[in-house]
Amino acid sequence: MEVDILALNAAIKQESQFIERMKIEINKVIVGQSEMVDGILMGLLTGGHILLEGVPGLAKTLTISSVAQSISLGFQRIQFTPDLLPTDLIGTMIFNPKSGEFAPKKGPVFTNIVLADEINRAPAKVQSALLEAMAEKQVTIGEQSYKLENPFLVLATQNPLEQEGTYPLPEAQMDRFMFKINVKYPTKGDELEILNRMGKNEKPKINAVITKEDLLRASEKADQIYVDQKIKNYIVDIVMASREPAKYGLGKIANLIQVGASPRATISLLRAAKANAFLKGRGYVTAEDMKAIGYHVLRHRLILSYEAEAENIRTDDIIKDIFAQIEVPA
Repeated sequence: MEVDILALNAAIKQESQFIERMKIEINKVIVGQSEMVDGILMGLLTGGHILLEGVPGLAKTLTISSVAQSISLGFQRIQFTPDLLPTDLIGTMIFNPKSGEFAPKKGPVFTNIVLADEINRAPAKVQSALLEAMAEKQVTIGEQSYKLENPFLVLATQNPLEQEGTYPLPEAQMDRFMFKINVKYPTKGDELEILNRMGKNEKPKINAVITKEDLLRASEKADQIYVDQKIKNYIVDIVMASREPAKYGLGKIANLIQVGASPRATISLLRAAKANAFLKGRGYVTAEDMKAIGYHVLRHRLILSYEAEAENIRTDDIIKDIFAQIEVPA
């Protein structure tokens, strides 16, 4: 079926105009951190969960709540702690003395955006309860399963420095996150702007610029963005190169990768590239979209060998080598 690229491009440009309005509202309180903001917006468009990793005080929580306010979505923040129980997350069955029956009391996960603060502080039972919500978009309370609202998005934060009292996330759960975004320190100029803007008692107010229905419509439109077969082949080559580096002329990193990217990474690369094109107001995906989102999609899915750890090689270094080696489609 022939795709009218010009018509699709014009439609996406029109449909994506709200992105700029959202960013204006978010930037009332968030200075810089455009990579984190764009990542969260892409997660909203695709329904992909996001893990934000960075030291405390980098406005991770504030950014997430600001995005939720700009869309008037349901938002719940859950502080993960070692004594948290699955029922604190999903809810439980409560006995009603009037009816003589048990009825569900739904937990904070029944919303649109769940902020799982310091997610690696909760034990395995809580992680498994959250994993069902992330994977199936449903929650089981007692014998009954309940569908979660659409859109449903888990935005989790973790501190890379503290290890005491934390539980490393299992690989299966890490793979459920579409993105892992490393949140960096602001620049000197941004830090001065933060000081000027946030050093007062009165904080700027964020206004909702779109509705939930607008977001769902935009999500459907973003899914229609055109992806050429050459780009699809490029995506598959990148993922396959992480599994079989030697076949792609990357023999030097073959001993550094223990486990390559999963098929879920392939799907996430495609969906995230479409979302990035939507943010740019474009109706088609380019190789530049792939490079913009590739690190976020792959960095938490590659498991490095002990040899890589001994040589202090990071997953981002491996991804850089893969992108440098795989031929960009013309």
